[in-house]
Amino acid sequence: MKKNQSGRLTEQHKKSQGVIGIFGDEAQHHDNAVSNNSRIVIQKLKQEFPMLTFRYRKNITKEEINAALQKIDTYLGQTLFVHNSQIKPDGGIIEVKDDNGNWRVVLVSEAKHQGKDIENIRKGIQVGRNKNQDIMSAGNAIERAYKNISEIANYMLLEPYFPYVLFLEGSNFLTQDIKIERPDGRKVTLKYNAGNLNRLDRLTAANYGMPINTNLCENKFVAHEGLNVMLQAVSIYTQGDGESWKDHDMREIMLEIARTSLKMICKDIFDQISKK
Repeated sequence: MKKNQSGRLTEQHKKSQGVIGIFGDEAQHHDNAVSNNSRIVIQKLKQEFPMLTFRYRKNITKEEINAALQKIDTYLGQTLFVHNSQIKPDGGIIEVKDDNGNWRVVLVSEAKHQGKDIENIRKGIQVGRNKNQDIMSAGNAIERAYKNISEIANYMLLEPYFPYVLFLEGSNFLTQDIKIERPDGRKVTLKYNAGNLNRLDRLTAANYGMPINTNLCENKFVAHEGLNVMLQAVSIYTQGDGESWKDHDMREIMLEIARTSLKMICKDIFDQISKK
């Protein structure tokens, strides 16, 4: 996104009392952090599993996703209007080659920063139409994450695991009340369960309301009336207090997800491991 476009969008959000900073410096820093950490993680995986072949790529095309669906049922994956359409998760995609020469996804990482209330309060900046509010009502831009989640779920529909991890930071993803002090000494309390602030409930639809800050990579199977339904759930992680993620913590979570993926497909990479 060009700088002038970003500026216009930020100004539009200010006027409409929407969220500030969705495409600002903090969000871009958060996106870059998960991308850089993903590249470090693949190097660590290569060191930990030298018998395996890994690759990193920035995107998956819609044609690839449709081809994967076609292998399941020819009725699926038929519609494609923009032939160069692709999805590009912030942290890219890490894959491993199995014994049959197929590339299998082991990690997809995404990062979202939403809500600048903490930073604004600390700086003494008031927001809103009349610049007299401490808290900006949260917007809905976070819901953009659902497109990538849905497309990766389609691509991995036959897999018993779903290695999609979403890292959240910012005041719209609190899990506890926090108090922030303004430069004049006045303390402002941000309520984690305030409807105009918290957007976690918008995202837990992607993990069926299961616990956050939990590795949900291994798919859950739910039995109902003789049917087994497979649930592909996103592993959602948030700092809870609105502060930024530390690179080390982010990488440890990403490695845990990737290792779970390898465990789930170990029978398909058994020969490579046994030759170690």
